[in-house]
Amino acid sequence: MKEKIPACLLILAAVLGSLGELHGWLIPTISWPFTAAREMHWLSCPAEFCPALAADGRVQWFGWLTMLLLAFVGGFLLFRRGKFHLPPQTRRALTRFRSNKLGVFSLGMLMALLALAAADQTLVGKRALIAVTSQGDWYFPAFRRHILPGSVFGLSGNAGLAETDYRQLHANLGKPGGPQFVLMPPIPYDSAGDTSSFPMEPLPAKDGRLLAADAATPYDGLACRLYPNGDVHLRIRYRNGVPDGMTQGWAPDRREVYSATWEHGKLIRESYRGTDSIPHFLQQSSTKHFLIHYHPAPPLSGNHLLGTDSRGQDIAAVLFGGLQVNVKAAIFYLPMVYGIGLCVGMLMGYWGGLFDIVTQRIIEILSQLPFLFVIMAITDMVPQSMRGLPTTLLLMGLLGWMPVTYLIRTGTMREKARDYVSAARAMGANTLHIVLRHILPNLTGIVITLIPFSFAFVVLSLTSLDYLGFGLPDTCASWGRLLNDGLARLSCPWIASSAVGALVVMLLLITFIGESVREATTPRRPDHYE
Repeated sequence: MKEKIPACLLILAAVLGSLGELHGWLIPTISWPFTAAREMHWLSCPAEFCPALAADGRVQWFGWLTMLLLAFVGGFLLFRRGKFHLPPQTRRALTRFRSNKLGVFSLGMLMALLALAAADQTLVGKRALIAVTSQGDWYFPAFRRHILPGSVFGLSGNAGLAETDYRQLHANLGKPGGPQFVLMPPIPYDSAGDTSSFPMEPLPAKDGRLLAADAATPYDGLACRLYPNGDVHLRIRYRNGVPDGMTQGWAPDRREVYSATWEHGKLIRESYRGTDSIPHFLQQSSTKHFLIHYHPAPPLSGNHLLGTDSRGQDIAAVLFGGLQVNVKAAIFYLPMVYGIGLCVGMLMGYWGGLFDIVTQRIIEILSQLPFLFVIMAITDMVPQSMRGLPTTLLLMGLLGWMPVTYLIRTGTMREKARDYVSAARAMGANTLHIVLRHILPNLTGIVITLIPFSFAFVVLSLTSLDYLGFGLPDTCASWGRLLNDGLARLSCPWIASSAVGALVVMLLLITFIGESVREATTPRRPDHYE
């Protein structure tokens, strides 16, 4: 019964993804193929080809093909006859792997990260998970494909025509005309292209001195007073808690109208630069003093756990989005590479002869091409509308199958010389039967050993391409782009350290898993064979 659980999950995912596409839902992770098809025009076709599957005027064939594959694989596993038995050496390798505590711990940590990445917009996103209007109407914006305008929640003007700002809507809870309930994700920012406002901290005052945020030490630095609408009214330089140096003021239209010079807490000089009088400007109502963190903002400022980058994006959201991109890339890259590598490698090893020699010469020629340079050159020639994760993965897959092929070829040649293959051939089994039923199961150890290192290769390649500016578009989160931003601004160490930390943790986990699998499949001590 346990063997049927993965099959049922695959079928359930295909059904939910199909229903979500037809009804306008966004299912976490499952709806990603349809989302990718909408972002890249060549992954969809006009509605005339299949009106029953059309949504938003086009048929997202890439998404429907993915759902069909999920349903086919799930159905095959569910209704296949007999049980799937691993070869004895593979079962012994799994037993040895379980005895490696570091490998098991790393695998558990990686699976936890994959589970977090699968949560998608329920953990990270600027759209509310649940929003209840003042009239009691319930909406689930994060799980809808179509946006909700601000007029749905009682907003007017430009705010009523544009998509609802759910962070501001959440801030209006309890106010007259505001919503009854708003539930935001734990990180209420999109992973890409979501510029946040400047984080602000109120600064306390005591005995005529301005204090730092800890309310204990006198404040040194620039403090701001704000208009009721949030615009800056005055910027005052403080030293040891008292005004010092130049003070500047801005009217709501952002024109400078007043400046004054302070020394030891006393006004010694003032000037006039606007249309209004200085007394009128100073009489304008404003808030108390605030410390404004301009982007890049440091960690723990505002609601930003890891701070913001130079674009005003939340770094924690960018890291989460980059993790999702890497996982999705591996899900599509690994089957493509190993599908080509297994087919070509087994045919080379089993047939040999002229086919083997010609294929080897082709691989030798292609393997001499610089991998990243070729992808960068082709990406630069691709139209902007066709760039994206599927295109990058397609280019990587067309060049990344060759190392797998050589190892599979060697394993096939070794297994071909075994007695069980000769026995199967003597019993009249054809080539396809021998390759799929006898040789392929005994190549499982090679494939399992290579998969972690291929995963690490995907992460490094995408990060390198994005760092150089030839990877994913700005609509996708990227660790490489974040690393580039951090290295360009070394005065803000939290940017580069966040990207490097995420990359190091991911690669260490994958490397520990790969080394543990390597040790399990290639034992060095005789007692491992017991």
